[in-house]
Amino acid sequence: MSALFQPLQAGALLLPNRILMAPLTRCRATADHVPTPLMATHYAQRASAGLLIAEATMAIAGNAAFGNEPGIYSDAQIAAWKQVTDEVHAAGGRIFLQIWHGGRACHPYYNGGAQPVGPSALAITNNELRTPDGKQPYVTPRELRDDEIPAIVAGFGKAAANARAAGFDGVEVHGANGYLLDEFLRDGANRRSGPYGGPLENRARLLLEVLDAVVGELGGDRVGLRISPLNSFNSMIDSDPVGLVRGLARRLNTYQLAYLHVMRTDFLGQQQGDVLTPAREAYEGVLVGNMGYSPAEAASAVEGGLLDAVAFGVPFIANPDLPARIKAGAQLNPADPGTFYTPGAAGYTDYPFMQ
Repeated sequence: MSALFQPLQAGALLLPNRILMAPLTRCRATADHVPTPLMATHYAQRASAGLLIAEATMAIAGNAAFGNEPGIYSDAQIAAWKQVTDEVHAAGGRIFLQIWHGGRACHPYYNGGAQPVGPSALAITNNELRTPDGKQPYVTPRELRDDEIPAIVAGFGKAAANARAAGFDGVEVHGANGYLLDEFLRDGANRRSGPYGGPLENRARLLLEVLDAVVGELGGDRVGLRISPLNSFNSMIDSDPVGLVRGLARRLNTYQLAYLHVMRTDFLGQQQGDVLTPAREAYEGVLVGNMGYSPAEAASAVEGGLLDAVAFGVPFIANPDLPARIKAGAQLNPADPGTFYTPGAAGYTDYPFMQ
């Protein structure tokens, strides 16, 4: 496992190991989307990760997709996140905030009845929203007008500035999993014409404008990007995912980001392919892989040069001391899916550390 424990320069940060914690929505914030002290404990427990990537966080008010997910647009949220980052830093950790817009995955149930927005008037059909009142079907979004897009770009820039004020070491732009930026990027969800639709150059325009705004606030060396070119979750597909990865990765080289974070497979197992090899061939910076890695496979991918680091999701839920367990070859705690999105400490801060 020694390859996973070599330091890594990721933009402005020197990471002590290559075992990153993937962003994981856990729905432990308040109804007003304010982080809680319990969240500070959760992240501080996991501070031995090379880098913690905090969960999907609303960049702009009124775009909730889960209920009880955090935001970064109010003074109360900034102050509460500052408690999180202070505890993580006191524990020796480094933490980025994933900033996000839910797009068509937002729902009137959590947004005062407001219709969600997306690149095209196409609803999510292969998923349903879980609510306290049971599952709700997704609704057809309203197609964003071109003249509405600059406000969204500015909202991401403001979110990056707020993340800096909250003490984060940087941000990860969420361009994955069928949320707004991914919806514009992939042609299965983006059927519009004009400057934000059609060829990849146009479909990537919103994502790149967001990166321009965020990098303008923080510098490229404190910004990461996550993409999921194969993931069919939230009714997503692209006609050429390999071409998308290759073309986007080449364009990203000019940003000198801290890292590019690629989800390699499909949650639902419907789309197959290798998107990491073209990403490695085209992208000149730090490449992070994610989804379904065992420690042994992760070490092999890093040692072989395919990846520079691996982000672990579910293993970090159940193992706050995951790097130590990997180094020792110790058994991992099993995760309890029944507590992934429930309130309280159970299944969140009560998993045992290695003895």
